[in-house]
Amino acid sequence: MVKNALILILAAALAFVLWQQATRVPEPIPVVVEPVVPQESPIHKILREAAAQPGLAGAAIGFCLMDAEGAVIEDHQANTAFIPASSLKTVTTATALEIWGPDFQIETKLSTATLPSNGVIEGDLILVGGGDPMLSLADLHVMAEDLKKRGVTSIQGRIIGDGRLFKGSIFDDYWNWGDIGNGYGSAVSGLNLEHNRYTAVFRASAEVGEPAEFLGTDPEVPGVTAINETLTGAADSGDGVVIHGGENTSVVHLRGSVPLGKSHFQILGAVPDPEYFAAHHLKKILITAGITVAGEAVAWNFLQTPPAVANQVLATHRSATLKEIITSIHATSDNHETECLFRLLALHGQKAPDAVIREHWKSRGLTFTGLRMEDGCGLARADFITPHDLTRLQHLAARGPFGAIYKDSLLSKGTLHWKGGAMSSIRSTTGMITSKTGKDYCFTFMINHHSNSQAASAVRDALIEAILCQ
Repeated sequence: MVKNALILILAAALAFVLWQQATRVPEPIPVVVEPVVPQESPIHKILREAAAQPGLAGAAIGFCLMDAEGAVIEDHQANTAFIPASSLKTVTTATALEIWGPDFQIETKLSTATLPSNGVIEGDLILVGGGDPMLSLADLHVMAEDLKKRGVTSIQGRIIGDGRLFKGSIFDDYWNWGDIGNGYGSAVSGLNLEHNRYTAVFRASAEVGEPAEFLGTDPEVPGVTAINETLTGAADSGDGVVIHGGENTSVVHLRGSVPLGKSHFQILGAVPDPEYFAAHHLKKILITAGITVAGEAVAWNFLQTPPAVANQVLATHRSATLKEIITSIHATSDNHETECLFRLLALHGQKAPDAVIREHWKSRGLTFTGLRMEDGCGLARADFITPHDLTRLQHLAARGPFGAIYKDSLLSKGTLHWKGGAMSSIRSTTGMITSKTGKDYCFTFMINHHSNSQAASAVRDALIEAILCQ
């Protein structure tokens, strides 16, 4: 009896064990999942490797790439502000084009207080500037001929240059001392003639280290004495001449070196007094045209006796169209031309020019988050902008009311349309490009504080090639 009970208990226990084994959930077999490493894009690789290149170590590099819808698809410090140099010019040109349109022109006028009588202008003749950056000596010859056609034979008063349209200094407060005497840093007045520039001509001596000879200027710069301190440099030394001038100065200093073997070496200088410069040359042109002038040529800012109200317009010159001006700016990176537009934008909006620019692009969907514009051309090292905002501006400008004109005004090579910028230790490029697969992009590349400009340019070129292959 006991034996049977024991057998039953053992059978029940065995059945329970077998039931447990049958119903047990097997332990999961561990699965090893390899981490997915995202593939590095060619653009990211170029930017990552750039910092390790000789001459770029420690440099600040920014990049932004947007697709046709304005979405950012590649960026590197795109929301960090960089010094842009001349690529900043596109902010000024694109704004002016959208506000005024491509056919906008600027007027320069010849005015008097009273109309001529029997061919004689009894009072002063005033050349009134409208901010035209391209007024030339040839244009003044045409205006003189217009006076002759009106029968003018004599002017009894003065020839006055009136550049009061732009208030304040004719140089930007943030331009360097070494800039404002040289042609690329020429003055910005309401009255400008020949970009307020002259050509200074030098002859090297026969020996390195000996004084170079200053041969004069073309055209003449009245009322200015040049102190020549230039020396003769090595034959391969290039342009080593710096002109130190200033606003309304009567003395400029010529310093640096002229290459050995150069008998007619030319550089561009900045006119210190644009109003007087224009009035002086207008008087000479009038006399050459057969119109006698009794009075002297003077600048309005230095008048001892203000003229009578001159509301009689005798001749008007209209500038090149805005389309032609911005095409010139993008082709030559002309600071003077850009600054005239920048100051005209201020007059248009009756506020600081950068405020006019901010308001315009805010209405177009771009609120600048890292922008400082001390000038409109990028010559001031106090300027800065982010790669993102500059790229976004290109995107909007290309799709704006005059997008095709803006795009065509830029420098181009194949499907690349761009504006570059360069100063010491600064390089930048912004624009638009169509890839080999037909995709449209806008981009900005900026690098600050590098020590090798060739290495910086190589990174830019590699980035452009990578975009083309997108």
